Formats: sequence, C-alpha cells, structure tokens
Amino acid sequence: MKFLKALSSQPRKQRKAAYNAPLHRAAKSLHAHLSRELRKAHGRRSARVRKGDRVKVLSGGHRGAVGTVSRVFAQEGKVALEGAVARKQAGREVPASIPASSLVITQLAEKHFIRKEK
Repeated sequence: MKFLKALSSQPRKQRKAAYNAPLHRAAKSLHAHLSRELRKAHGRRSARVRKGDRVKVLSGGHRGAVGTVSRVFAQEGKVALEGAVARKQAGREVPASIPASSLVITQLAEKHFIRKEK
C-alpha cells in the first residue's frame, strides 16, 4: 500500500532515486546495527558507520570477517574493511566493499558521538 504520494512504488524508480540521491540522504543508507553491549550503553539500535569502527560482517561472501573500517563510500552505501579482501582479475588484493546494512558495529571509533533516543 502506498502511503506517500510523492514516492513511487515502482522498483526502478526507487533504485533511480537511491542512485541519484544527494549525499545527505544517501548517508542514511550507511547505518548499521550496534552490538548488544553497545545497544545497552548508548540506548540505540543503529548508528552510522565511520572510519575506525570495528565491525563484523553478517552476510555475504565475507560473512564472519571482523575488521576495522578503512574507508566509507557514502554515495554507494558501502564500506571498505581492512579484514576483508577481494582479489582482482590480475591477482591484486584490494579491500572488499561491503554494504553497511550487512554489518554489525562491535566497537565505535573514538570520534563517534551518539545521542541517546528518548
């Protein structure tokens, strides 16, 4: 059921809107779940992934990998991890880019500021 008239329910238009979204809206796709300990400490379920966060991969080809976020691709909604590598066709290894939605944050970077929800 469609609730907002301004939004389309067609997948092709939703994909187009996501690809062409301005950075302040695209950054919302960079949120990942917090671990149970962080949830209790901060009173939130999710937070934006930042460089320096320690994360664990929950799904995909790198499932179970634990590593530190080395780079964040805001427009794509993906994150590069130091602990997960992808091999190129020529054999060179590069940090794998993993969707932020398939991660769980286990340790926050020092520069993180999380407001508690009311």
